[in-house]
Amino acid sequence: MIGDAGIRNKERMDRLMKIALINENSQAAKNGQIEQALREVAEPLGHQVFNYGMYSPEDEQQLTYVQIGILAAVLLNSGAADYVVTGCGTGEGAMLACNSFPGVLCGHIVDPSDAYMFAQINDGNAVALPFAKGYGWGAELNLGYIFEKLFSGPGGQGYPKERAVPEQRNKKILDQVKQVTYRKLPDILRELPDQLVRGALGGQRFAEYFFANCKDEELAACVKELM
Repeated sequence: MIGDAGIRNKERMDRLMKIALINENSQAAKNGQIEQALREVAEPLGHQVFNYGMYSPEDEQQLTYVQIGILAAVLLNSGAADYVVTGCGTGEGAMLACNSFPGVLCGHIVDPSDAYMFAQINDGNAVALPFAKGYGWGAELNLGYIFEKLFSGPGGQGYPKERAVPEQRNKKILDQVKQVTYRKLPDILRELPDQLVRGALGGQRFAEYFFANCKDEELAACVKELM
């Protein structure tokens, strides 16, 4: 399963993508603004955006940054999403949680140059942004420029160009290392506290979006079991 996620990540910029937006509870009030900025960039390029919430601070199901990691891993490993855009107050917690799971390579992105270099050098499949720290006047412009650098062209091309070959080699090595250092996601999910997992997968539109787009029967069965 981890290998399949790696293949999907490698191919993601060669085709149109399903991009999942996930917000945790402390920054849920900004979900609409973030979704708008993401759609304005991604949809004209042909990508699809799926907003998994939280949609407002009053949502019945509250997502922590730890649960963001669970949800992101389920979406990416199942093929229900090709890319995850998420974050928290600083972006650090969401990034760490996402990278705790197999099949997820998440970068911490503050500005457009971060986005460009992460896409070209690291070629990951998730980003975590700070939605409180430094999020002030012109924040929607910064978001738009970040999303342009992430989604307007193929990733993994190298930066600077003369470093492309070693950077691409190192990315392949990292993918191989992650295949060894992580277990299968269904095994992990079954050993996590039930309440934690159910909370991560209990969003208002999760079932609607996930089961319509999931490409992994084993993971779909595991999710049904846990829900």
